[in-house]
Amino acid sequence: MDRATRAPKPLEGWRVLVPRGGPWGDSVAANLRAKGASPVVAPMINFAQTDDVEALVAALEDLAAGSFDWVTVTSATTVDVLSSHRATIPATTRVAAVGETTAAALTAAGYRVDIVPHEDNSARGLLEEWSAATDGVVPLRVLTLRSEIAKPLLTEGLKRVGHEVRSVVAYRTVGVPVSDQVRADVASGRVHAVLVTSGSVAEQVQLQLGPLPDHTLVVCIGPQTAKDAREHALRVDAIADDRTAESLIDALVREAAASA
Repeated sequence: MDRATRAPKPLEGWRVLVPRGGPWGDSVAANLRAKGASPVVAPMINFAQTDDVEALVAALEDLAAGSFDWVTVTSATTVDVLSSHRATIPATTRVAAVGETTAAALTAAGYRVDIVPHEDNSARGLLEEWSAATDGVVPLRVLTLRSEIAKPLLTEGLKRVGHEVRSVVAYRTVGVPVSDQVRADVASGRVHAVLVTSGSVAEQVQLQLGPLPDHTLVVCIGPQTAKDAREHALRVDAIADDRTAESLIDALVREAAASA
């Protein structure tokens, strides 16, 4: 089939804002290009050192000493923190990852993974499968590592069951200003869709780019992110079926076809 007769790709002519950089942003940008889109990679959040480094260091020392039965990891950024501190997870401590992306990051960093939720890749999903995965043993000594702005859903849920939980902030999330060109392109409607990957990204989209033009699609990576986006007065047009980059792009493709 020659160029003149080939079938158009599903996102042909679409400009899509990708709000995260790094390997994740590069991968999403490549997948968007494969579907005909022109990605605009504009990281809107970054991660900074926790305000309580002493508490984090002390917790990681206790982790290395075998003080915990389990450690929970809720983001790939937390894995970066573990790696930067050269944290050791002993064989006696099992590791729970909140989702496939976090599990992949742990494996790539040389850590093992003992639990990943089968259905809901979220703190809620991990809680739902916790009892079965741990054979109902109570109490367990659990270290939960989280971001400063994360809701303590996992920590509180484990405490309610009767576990001994130590919750430590591993990092802070901070906003990153986008360029004047990106702001102008979004305001003028030259960006056709915005991908939203977390509540903190939703907040920055609204603060820096809102209100978005009516015809600019907003696609969220999951129900919780969509809820957070609406709380920040951001319109939500589509939600990914799964909390993965591939599912996020699939949701955009479906919504683009519906709006054609």
